[in-house]
Amino acid sequence: MTTPFPFTAVVGQDDLRLALLLNAVSPAVGGVLVRGEKGTAKSTAVRALSVLLPEVAVVPGCRFSCDPAAPDPSCPDGPHEAGAGAGRPARMVELPVGASEDRLVGALDIERALAEGVKAFEPGLLADAHRGILYVDEVNLLHDHLVDLLLDAAAMGASYVEREGVSVRHAARFLLVGTMNPEEGELRPQLLDRFGLTVEVAASREPDERVEVVRRRLAYDDDPGAFAARWAEEEAAVRRRIVAARELLPRVRLGDGALRQIAATCAAFEVDGMRADIVMARTATALAAWAGRTEVLAEDVRQAALLALPHRRRRNPFDAPGLDEDKLDRTMEQFSGEDEAEGDDDPGPDDPGPGGPGGGGGQPAPDSAPQGDGGAAAAPEEAGEGGRPQPSGGQEQPAVRAAEPFRTKVLSVPGIGEGAAGRRSRARTEHGRTTGARRPRGALNKLHLAATVRAAAPHQRARGRSGPGLVVRRDDLRQATREGREGNLVLFVVDASGSMAARQRMGAVKGAVLSLLLDAYQRRDKVGLVTFRGSAADVALPPTSSVDAAAVRLESLPTGGRTPLAAGLLRAHEVLRVERLRDPARRALVVVVTDGRATAAGPARGGSRQAFGAGQASGRGGGPATGEAEPVALAGRAARLFAADGVASVVVDCESGPVRLGLAGRLAGELGGTAVTLDELRSDSIAGLVRDVQGTSRRAA
Repeated sequence: MTTPFPFTAVVGQDDLRLALLLNAVSPAVGGVLVRGEKGTAKSTAVRALSVLLPEVAVVPGCRFSCDPAAPDPSCPDGPHEAGAGAGRPARMVELPVGASEDRLVGALDIERALAEGVKAFEPGLLADAHRGILYVDEVNLLHDHLVDLLLDAAAMGASYVEREGVSVRHAARFLLVGTMNPEEGELRPQLLDRFGLTVEVAASREPDERVEVVRRRLAYDDDPGAFAARWAEEEAAVRRRIVAARELLPRVRLGDGALRQIAATCAAFEVDGMRADIVMARTATALAAWAGRTEVLAEDVRQAALLALPHRRRRNPFDAPGLDEDKLDRTMEQFSGEDEAEGDDDPGPDDPGPGGPGGGGGQPAPDSAPQGDGGAAAAPEEAGEGGRPQPSGGQEQPAVRAAEPFRTKVLSVPGIGEGAAGRRSRARTEHGRTTGARRPRGALNKLHLAATVRAAAPHQRARGRSGPGLVVRRDDLRQATREGREGNLVLFVVDASGSMAARQRMGAVKGAVLSLLLDAYQRRDKVGLVTFRGSAADVALPPTSSVDAAAVRLESLPTGGRTPLAAGLLRAHEVLRVERLRDPARRALVVVVTDGRATAAGPARGGSRQAFGAGQASGRGGGPATGEAEPVALAGRAARLFAADGVASVVVDCESGPVRLGLAGRLAGELGGTAVTLDELRSDSIAGLVRDVQGTSRRAA
């Protein structure tokens, strides 16, 4: 067995260690979500915590870890009689991101259940994690159907497995700990709220601290056993302190003054529901017990707010988690009770030892959205309105803020895919409505009962059936085929040139893209962002699941210069080519945001130039050679590469003014997609947009 890195040897990360220790003291706090960049000891600290947890008393031989003092009356291995049990170390069970439903909740032997009427149940990870830790690394990448199962188990404290009339229930109460890198996407709000506490972690910028991190890691890698032995005394001290805090916890008093501060704080930060109040109360109580006190003080309430509220005050996926500490202090001072023994000057437990406060568990929300220069107006010669020709160049304009986002109409990819589960386009999935049956490939997990019976019925006499039971063989089993929804790759290709630089116009454009990004977040898509201006196109954001990262890049996007439309399309084509190699099952939807003008060819890069040349040589492009082509003609030939590949596309037409050239509509025709205006993009203004996108794309394919 691998020796884990000692918990007390983790350098820094005081908030992370404190949050984990509070859950060890009081599992009712509800778990921890650890957010941070890669390489910040998130997983190391979580795995080290399990070694510090006290032993768990279980019924001998029970696969579901029943408590001998109060065994579960519904335990599949029961019934058990109350009595003495056996002790074992607390478990930390890891849930892989790619786990199947059967692996999580357990599996029934369908063949034996049908043929013999036997409930042969194999417990899953939820049963293993009962009365222990369920750890999900990269929890934000967990599939939706697994998230649903986790939500159900966390809410009910039990796991239910029901298959074709056979039902099994067992207790599943666990400490949920998740780690995630926000750059790879956010969590669904329902699962986010299930985590009691959240902490933000980042690598230290202090050279001495970084040196110590490297020194300890190298020593551990050289000899894990010897390194752990050097920290054995500190580990034992923390373990004893956890036991003492657990024993003290029932005697901790949460006074009316502290309760008023908790309620006032949750109300001031406008958190949804009452779970935040309950979590804060439990956390403040655990903080007092951890500090060896029997009275909850204002400092405990403050620290509890910094750990329990940041992830609950977000109103949309583009809000950065955090808490305004000045507002927190004002609220607590306003509602400070006379029964408090101390003031709010010391923001943490008395003991700054292992798991100490470390300066608070939350940070003020960073203003990641750059402020636009609201007083400057776009140069009239760059506006390009009313069909007036725009200049060959132009000054770069500072970034402008996006307009208020709105609800968009659904854009989807035609046909039926087989990509990752999501909520955008039709796909063959493990979950959804049943559309047919097939022979299983590998283990059977979704039985189609009627098809199985039809397959077995003709062979009953030959198999010697003599009783009422149905004789079922492996070859008779049929897997249900289901149709649901998949997530797609939504690649935005945004024109940031001078013709788009009018400030009110670019704000509206950014608002539209931000709205589409919000829609992509809700539909579990990957997103990418390609921008073009001046003389070239850039990948502002490679395909990722983090739509908030795309929103940040969009807000800081400057405008101005010529319009290399062809370069933008070719760059997008190259991004799709590379992404197709990485994730061939995920289909793409290209959203081009432009007025259709093209005033510069721009340099093509790598495979896109080669693909364009191949298309021209085969007669797709026609016209003059690449280097001699007019920008509009070159953009048209670049667009036909997408049509030839059958890529679904939409052009958001940003042209405005009394005179319209209709260039965006022509570009949509070359792409084999459809064009919509900014006004038509709103969900309440265009019924049937999805049908138009699909119909046009199908004709192009």
